[in-house]
Amino acid sequence: MRKTDYAFWTFLLMTGLAGATTLLNVTQTYSATSSQNSELYKQLDLFGDVLERVRSDYVDKPDDTALIESAINGMLSSLDPHSSYMSPKSFRDMQVQTRGEFGGLGIEVTMENGVIKVVSPIDDTPASKAGLMSNDLITHLDNEAISGLTLEQAVEKMRGPVNTPITLTIVRKGKDEPFDIKVVRDVIRINPVKSEVEGDIGYVKITTFNEQTHANLVKAIDSLDKKIGPNLKGYIIDLRNNPGGLLDQAIAVSDDFLEQGAIVLTKGRNNEETQRANARPGDITDGKKMVVLINGGSASASEIVAGALQDHKRATVVGTRSFGKGSVQTIIPLGANGAIRLTTARYFTPSNRSIQAKGIEPDINVTEAVPDDLKDKVAADKPRGEASLRGHLKNPDGSDQTKDDDLGEPSGSASYVNKDADKDTQLQYAINFLDGKAKGPETSSATPSPSDTPAAVPSKDGDKKAPIPSSDDDKKVTPN
Repeated sequence: MRKTDYAFWTFLLMTGLAGATTLLNVTQTYSATSSQNSELYKQLDLFGDVLERVRSDYVDKPDDTALIESAINGMLSSLDPHSSYMSPKSFRDMQVQTRGEFGGLGIEVTMENGVIKVVSPIDDTPASKAGLMSNDLITHLDNEAISGLTLEQAVEKMRGPVNTPITLTIVRKGKDEPFDIKVVRDVIRINPVKSEVEGDIGYVKITTFNEQTHANLVKAIDSLDKKIGPNLKGYIIDLRNNPGGLLDQAIAVSDDFLEQGAIVLTKGRNNEETQRANARPGDITDGKKMVVLINGGSASASEIVAGALQDHKRATVVGTRSFGKGSVQTIIPLGANGAIRLTTARYFTPSNRSIQAKGIEPDINVTEAVPDDLKDKVAADKPRGEASLRGHLKNPDGSDQTKDDDLGEPSGSASYVNKDADKDTQLQYAINFLDGKAKGPETSSATPSPSDTPAAVPSKDGDKKAPIPSSDDDKKVTPN
């Protein structure tokens, strides 16, 4: 046989073998996929059988929509504590929360003895212009009694399209009779950033990360810089009890204080889904000294900011261990059927550490002092962190703190904050630190002191301090 003929037949043989191998692999893959789909369809048939049995035999006629929504939510919530289904109304409410603006009156309210109590009107809003005052009681909305409504239901009635009126019936201390106030709704913007001057120090409180956070932070820093002037010693960024919010806002806020380097890494199921956000040149504080305050209520986006500034040694983190929510949720709209909130990635700090179910350990551990009259109430509420949530994602390195190694207590730390700034232990420590009256993490030699004056001690890996249980506010305050 000639060499050319041999080469030709060899080529045909190899091509045939390759084709047969490919066909076999495709057949096996199809067979495996078909088998998996067949099993899935059997499970869906089971679900259909159960649904029909409930619809036909349950003691009361069930709501079909509620049944399906509950089934979907059950599937998602079984994945982890942060995946869930949102009904169309819940989805709309979430959008209002993240936008930070809505059509409303401009008052913060709470529920008290079955009526709505005005906590405070927001400056330059329809409510303040109409003359509403703190401690006013709202008994009727458009002549309909509030009695029997929840706080959320009453707030929903007060919100509405811009330029539409609503009549509030008010009971005010010092007035003998209730009276009506007509208010025309307008666009209300909730400022998640509050700032104050503390001597030569700028104090900034960030309450959430909505679409307004970055822009309002820049304005607050600029305002503080002008008020304090050249003697400004530094800034305190208070992230205590900030539950998080939008990832892009956490990145923007971190970028405000960094000149370069990574801010956060997000890693999904596949390697190609890994993303890294980097800082751009420009520090809105011109490199001023910074302290970041965190506690057991600081979660998610708050932890991204604290972790980025800590890793870059741009700020000293003071307080107690943060919540430990190191996962990213993506909102996937379902058209007219609401949306799902699905955990799609874990996030990592610039040094590639995951704080999932662990939290950010502060550079200086400072426990907030609890007044004597609140100690029993606060002690009754155990602190809860991510690791104490049933079904939480495990930390990738397997070291999530489900229990404190030394104390056997649930993961979590103090989230109580004294409303009196002069008695706010963590805030006062931060002020003293920036004033040079308190030592930093490398040199501090403070030891635990009596409970009325908690000591500040440098945090170290494995250094677990007994947390003071957190306390939720007695009353929920809702802007509308």
